[in-house]
Amino acid sequence: MQTVKMVITGPFSSGKTEFIRSISEIEVVSTERDITTPAEQVKDQTTVAMDFGRITVDDDLVLYLFGTPGQRRFDFMWEILAEGMLGFVVMVDSSKPETFREAKSILETFRAYAPTPYVVAANKQDHPDAWSPEDLRIALRIEDGVKLLPCVALDKESVKTVLLELLYSILEEMEL
Repeated sequence: MQTVKMVITGPFSSGKTEFIRSISEIEVVSTERDITTPAEQVKDQTTVAMDFGRITVDDDLVLYLFGTPGQRRFDFMWEILAEGMLGFVVMVDSSKPETFREAKSILETFRAYAPTPYVVAANKQDHPDAWSPEDLRIALRIEDGVKLLPCVALDKESVKTVLLELLYSILEEMEL
């Protein structure tokens, strides 16, 4: 059986935990803790170490999904989680342009960890203030060859599309 380790990363509150929860066939192993800093009160909890989910694609292929913490104070976990990854997804909250610079920085950090395939997920496309994937590509200065996909982390089909695109990129790379 082939296992593929994928890392789901991105800024705080970009949708990483929900992305994994939407598709995992097991209950997600989560390290969420209550937030005590009022400045971060856009949600009640934050991931402090990782989220872990699993998807069996078929008899021969299982995907392991590792979600990173989004806050810089937990970035020591990023390199640990990146070890052995065959690809990664950068989640971007399309409705929060103030997080775009952080998303680009995280993308560059993970590219430095390993030269693996990656995709960018333009999350929260169902939000009225969401930037289009085309506008996000310009704002984040994402090269044309990189897959930048619309996404709604709460929608299993949307998550599946993003993961399949990453999987296709990984398989292409393995055949080279």
